[in-house]
Amino acid sequence: MTIYYRCRHCNHNVGSIDQHQVSTTQLGFDGLSSTERQEMISYEGNGDIHVKVICEDCQEALDRNPLFHEQETFIQ
Repeated sequence: MTIYYRCRHCNHNVGSIDQHQVSTTQLGFDGLSSTERQEMISYEGNGDIHVKVICEDCQEALDRNPLFHEQETFIQ
């Protein structure tokens, strides 16, 4: 099982973890609401997990432009 992290805004590959046994607590998923889990995490049939996160560049853009938070995507 591999856990892939991609930016929700620019689709940049942030990183991956190749672990066969890891708990949702270790990943921090237990701190998410059920709605957040549905929006951020998807599970593949082969056991891989895809997690939508925000990369550093997009976070900096959001910090500089708070109105971007109102938009689904701000990358053009």
